[in-house]
Amino acid sequence: MDESRPIFLQIAEQIENDILDGTLPEGTQIPSTNEFAAFHRINPATALKGVSLLVDDGILVKRRGIGMFVADGARARLIARRRADFTAAYVRPLIHEADKLGISIDDLAGLVRAEGIQK
Repeated sequence: MDESRPIFLQIAEQIENDILDGTLPEGTQIPSTNEFAAFHRINPATALKGVSLLVDDGILVKRRGIGMFVADGARARLIARRRADFTAAYVRPLIHEADKLGISIDDLAGLVRAEGIQK
């Protein structure tokens, strides 16, 4: 766990990551809030707060008496949201800084490609 961020957000992000990487496919039941609480040694209410965020976003659905499940279309919604977040957090500032330095979009794309090749 990352001490700098609220635990409930980390629980939500962990579930999102498991959906994105295929560990939790759509239609799959997620662990209960009590299981999350026991695993992370946290209060069940904290785990519920993280799960509830994903229910509110339509990523998880509650089936009364059964549990929480990954919603149909959850992966696509997560990818769309994370791409938008990525663009806002990284791409726009990168383009802005490149513009200040006189780097064209084509040159910037070339720099990105070159960096990708080196790895």
